[in-house]
Amino acid sequence: MTPARLAKYKATLACRQLDLTIITDQVNKAQNIAALIRTCDAVGVHNAHVVTPEEGFREHKRTARGSQQWVNVIEHDSIMPALAAVKQQGMQVVCAHFSDQAVDFRELDYTQPTALVLGAEMHGVSPQAIAGADHQVVIPMLGMVHSFNVSVAAAVILLEAQRQRQLKGGYSYPQLIGMEYHQTLFRWCHPKIADFCHRHGFNYPAMGEDGGIVNLNQWYANACTSCGLTETSIGRADKWL
Repeated sequence: MTPARLAKYKATLACRQLDLTIITDQVNKAQNIAALIRTCDAVGVHNAHVVTPEEGFREHKRTARGSQQWVNVIEHDSIMPALAAVKQQGMQVVCAHFSDQAVDFRELDYTQPTALVLGAEMHGVSPQAIAGADHQVVIPMLGMVHSFNVSVAAAVILLEAQRQRQLKGGYSYPQLIGMEYHQTLFRWCHPKIADFCHRHGFNYPAMGEDGGIVNLNQWYANACTSCGLTETSIGRADKWL
């Protein structure tokens, strides 16, 4: 872990927005999900909610999954628990949906806690999402087509949210603090060790100010002993660092 890399992680986490998120409502193309998560990372979204389509995701051989290591993806079986999760956090629910009730997306105040709901391109957001929404927005179109690709639409709206929040200093103070900050920083710095901990139910080892693991071998030995694991079954610590 280089000092520059560690500084980049810390600076990025300092801008993470806990009160801005998206909900994908039956978006079934894997490349669209990947593009949406990439945009979330770009504007500082920390958590993204993904409703799994009934038919599953349509995979794409060139789908990029790299951004998912920077944004927490929370999966839901249906739209209702996703809506409940964001409403419990006091977020306004904004549906990107063409209707008589929809307003220009720029008219909304995105400095308020906001969850943006995005539907699949052919069908849009579900009736349940519309019923649970506080606002419906559209992106004005001047051409023959009436809508953008879902990932493009999300980028347009989220960049407006970013602009509004920057004007009001919303990125000037950290929202991500405490245990969640430290655990996220650890996952970013040491993804392989974090994955090892998740698989075996271990707590993360202590991380020093320089981003290194404090007494890694001793922590590893203690963790293995407590769980009855051996180096023969899972290998030595220095093998997977």
